[in-house]
Amino acid sequence: MEFHRGRLVDHVHLHARDLKATQRFYAALLDVLEIPYVSDDWHFNADELWIDAGKQGSSVHLAFQAKDRATVERVYQAGLAAGGRDNGAPGERKYHPGYFAAYLLDPDGNNIEAVFHGPATRSADSVVVRA
Repeated sequence: MEFHRGRLVDHVHLHARDLKATQRFYAALLDVLEIPYVSDDWHFNADELWIDAGKQGSSVHLAFQAKDRATVERVYQAGLAAGGRDNGAPGERKYHPGYFAAYLLDPDGNNIEAVFHGPATRSADSVVVRA
């Protein structure tokens, strides 16, 4: 068995009050980002992200890396079309030079960001875990 994982966070677990609406929202974003996911009647899973139903939703800020500014724009539009609410249109932010991001609120009010940090060379696309 082989897994490809990021480097900092092992996983993020969110609870959704309306799992179907939340699945539609995240599926739309991840389709644009070209990140595979699994979705069924009881959960949604993509890489380090796990979402299932809960009596109350989570309250977090979650940022997805985008490969360029155009992808940030597409994620934002896909999120709005899938029921997300605007929380900051695509644009440059003052966090550091080249920080280009957009913010949406998911169906539970989580602050979801798509961000491009500017051109960079990565040492690896992911960490490979073999079991």
